[in-house]
Amino acid sequence: MDPRIEQALHLFDAYNKQDPQLFFWQGAHYPQEYFLAQKLYEWVLKLNPEAGDALILASRSQHIGRWEIPRDSFPLDKSGYLLWRKTLASHHATKAGDILRHLSFSDDLVERVQEIILKKKIKVNPDVQTMENALCLVFLEYQYEAFFPKHRDKIVQILRKSLLKMDGEGHRFALTLSFSEEGFSYIQDALSLLGEKAG
Repeated sequence: MDPRIEQALHLFDAYNKQDPQLFFWQGAHYPQEYFLAQKLYEWVLKLNPEAGDALILASRSQHIGRWEIPRDSFPLDKSGYLLWRKTLASHHATKAGDILRHLSFSDDLVERVQEIILKKKIKVNPDVQTMENALCLVFLEYQYEAFFPKHRDKIVQILRKSLLKMDGEGHRFALTLSFSEEGFSYIQDALSLLGEKAG
């Protein structure tokens, strides 16, 4: 790997290690965004072992500094949620771009990384689709089982929206994960709404 890529990943990790929120996994606590960025990077490489520099860099900076803009700093309605998500994406893209420019990466590469972070041109940029798959797979593998018991009344619709962002390859990987019986039943229901079979 290019030493500058390694240096950028190190700086992204160092930044995300500042997250005051902790993520508990298999008996240990980690800064949340640091842990999730590592897992996103791992999933991106599973989905595309030949991932290019822009996708690799985006995978470790997709949600960089997420804790700096808390959800409750926006109205707690749907429009407030959507504005929060848009503001977060811009924040991540700016933060990643600042770090990459500091390391003298080309404007072209910085723009390609930011395009992935902002999820632009998903229908024509396969890297953006890979990122969408990876983001959903991280959620399903590491966050879903703790999430669905709090949202049983709307979990199927939430899953349906997530699965719509994925392609067939993403769905196939999702069905290889381990779920509780209840958790998997909701995934089957969501897939059925897409006209697919979980089998």
